[in-house]
Amino acid sequence: MATVELRFSALPEHVRTARLVAAAVARRAGVDEAVLDEVRLAVGEACSRAVGLHQSVGITAPVKVSLIEEEKQFSIEVGDEAPHAVPGERAPGAVGDDGDVEAEEDEMGLAVISGLVDDVEVSAGEHGGLIRMTWPTTPPAAMLS
Repeated sequence: MATVELRFSALPEHVRTARLVAAAVARRAGVDEAVLDEVRLAVGEACSRAVGLHQSVGITAPVKVSLIEEEKQFSIEVGDEAPHAVPGERAPGAVGDDGDVEAEEDEMGLAVISGLVDDVEVSAGEHGGLIRMTWPTTPPAAMLS
């Protein structure tokens, strides 16, 4: 299992770099060329979401991206350190209408990711969240045929 890890400051200008690295590693791992645009868009959305969460609560820790190549699949994990509310509760630091708008934007981002990726797992808690997206890969021998 090969893993590439990327950490970047929670700034929007670094999201593009994460997208480019993810697409390059996905291509090398054997993800179908037709799916690479979806990989780029999903990673961009997940990283933008993490950057927004960090900025909204003033977290200076980097956003973490892990690109994991396994035998028949390729996974990308995007992690943040922002506290997440339990469903039905207000997120820490969210006050008034702004918190409602942020929650709606967060849910919209997750909906976009779910529309792009068939296999998505989202976990979140008071110490941060993680989005794991997985795509099937084609073994190298099959790619040459």
